[in-house]
Amino acid sequence: MENTIFYKLEEGALPPIKKGDWIDLYTAENVYLREGTYLEINLGVSMELPDNCEGWVLPRSSTFKKYGIIMVNGMGIIDNDYKGDEDVWSFPVYATRDTFIPKDVRIAQFRVMQRQNVNLVEVQALDNKNRGGFGSTGSK
Repeated sequence: MENTIFYKLEEGALPPIKKGDWIDLYTAENVYLREGTYLEINLGVSMELPDNCEGWVLPRSSTFKKYGIIMVNGMGIIDNDYKGDEDVWSFPVYATRDTFIPKDVRIAQFRVMQRQNVNLVEVQALDNKNRGGFGSTGSK
């Protein structure tokens, strides 16, 4: 079943474009960054995601190689209630070198994920076999 995403663009911004399972997002302005600086790059779009869903925003695979920027926090989560006209999406980055990123560059990508539906219950013991603690996978 396909879901509908309503979106609003800032003047002059390019619309998101679906390519495969991910939807590409564009820079909405020219960006100049100095090495060691942080900036929230304007993506020029506000969206209303489907009910019970959230957006996962990540850099495109070429973003670091081309521009020397790293997305801070590792990954962006857009909650379903972030959907007002002024809730413009951005791409928070840290520059590892001086860089220029032109307007209308595909800089990030996102996909819509269904929210978790879980019930958390506290217990005194889990009664399961221990694997050996954090970082123990594959060790003997």
